[in-house]
Formats: sequence, C-alpha cells, structure tokens
Amino acid sequence: MSDTPTRDDDQLLPDGGSNEQPSADAPARRYTEEQKYQVFNKEFMPHIDSMYNFAFRLTTDEDDANDLVQDTYLKAFRFISSFEQGTNAKAWLFRILKNSFINDYRKKSKEPAKVDYQDVETTYNSEDAETEHTVDLRAESVSDLIGDEVATALNSLPVDFRTVIILCDIEGFTYEEMAKILDIPIGTVRSRLHRARNLLKEKLRDYASSMGYNEENEE
Repeated sequence: MSDTPTRDDDQLLPDGGSNEQPSADAPARRYTEEQKYQVFNKEFMPHIDSMYNFAFRLTTDEDDANDLVQDTYLKAFRFISSFEQGTNAKAWLFRILKNSFINDYRKKSKEPAKVDYQDVETTYNSEDAETEHTVDLRAESVSDLIGDEVATALNSLPVDFRTVIILCDIEGFTYEEMAKILDIPIGTVRSRLHRARNLLKEKLRDYASSMGYNEENEE
C-alpha cells in the first residue's frame, strides 16, 4: 500500500481532540524527530492490542486486521505533527483506523454496501434512543451467553452497526468520542447504537431459540 499522502488522508485525520471538526488546516506541532518517536511509543503503542481487536472486528480476517493496524500506525506516524500530546490518543488512532478501513479495505472486502440509515434513523431517532431502554453488551445481553456466541452474533451485524457496539460496549468510548471517531452527530450515535443493540438482541434470541432455549423452557 502506498505511503504517499493524499487529500483524503489529510481531510480524514483527527485533530488531536479539539472540539472543532478535523481538517487539513489543523495546526502542526513542532516535534523533533526524537520527540516524534517518544510520542509514538508513549501515546500510540499502548493501544495496539485494542487497535488489533477493533480491526479484526471490522475485517473478520486476521491478515486484513494486521494490515489495517500496520497501515494505521504508518499514517499515525506520518501525520504525528497533527496530534496534540496528552489528548485522547486512543480515539485519535481509532478514527484513523476507521477511515483507513472505509477508504481502502472495505472497497476490497466482501462486506455488503453500507446500510441505508434513512428509514432506520427516522424510526429510531435520537429522541427515541434517549428515552427507550437499550441493552449494554457488557451486561444484560451477554449475562447467560459464552463469548463465541456473542462474537458470532456481533460479526453478523452490518459493519456500521457492529462498529458502534464495539466502540461503546467493548472499548468504552463516550458518545462524544464516538461522534468524533465516526464523523456523525451525537444524536446519530445514540440512535445507531440503540438500533444495533436491538439487532444484536434479536440475533442472540434467534440463536438461543435454535439451540432449544426459549421462555417456555424456563422454570
């Protein structure tokens, strides 16, 4: 994969955690070469396991996940001057990885086209998501299920729904951080997560039913 910077790369890079939208005009930090390696090792490398897990959940392939992580870290170092030391490095890296997946890997994968959210988010709008109870993957959804079953159900979701569950319920990002990573409004984060959790519940319920577990069998 070419390491030549592109206009899309510049526009998609995070801004290091400011409240403004990222852009190619974000102020560059004047790091020396030594400081760049210090920032890379101290701020970025501790998140490599989480990065791989996220990449694997997106690609569902070990080789593709490794390539995606490597590509992400190459971009992170190349554009390290746009990262402000001491801000949220994990969210910064996750955004680069997410954009790399969309721009490069998703085009070559067998992943179906992006979900059209228009109907979904008309029904499950942000107001509904704020008032209706949805299930947290870390708690109720998985209380009686082993990891492989949850992983299979999660991987079967469309990638955009899968992503919000990973970011929120596995990685623990806030809605604000997720909005920055995904480049969407917080209201859309809420509604997408609401719908994704419900889809996951349906898939887990279907699995339980196929295995002979249902409410009638419960005593």
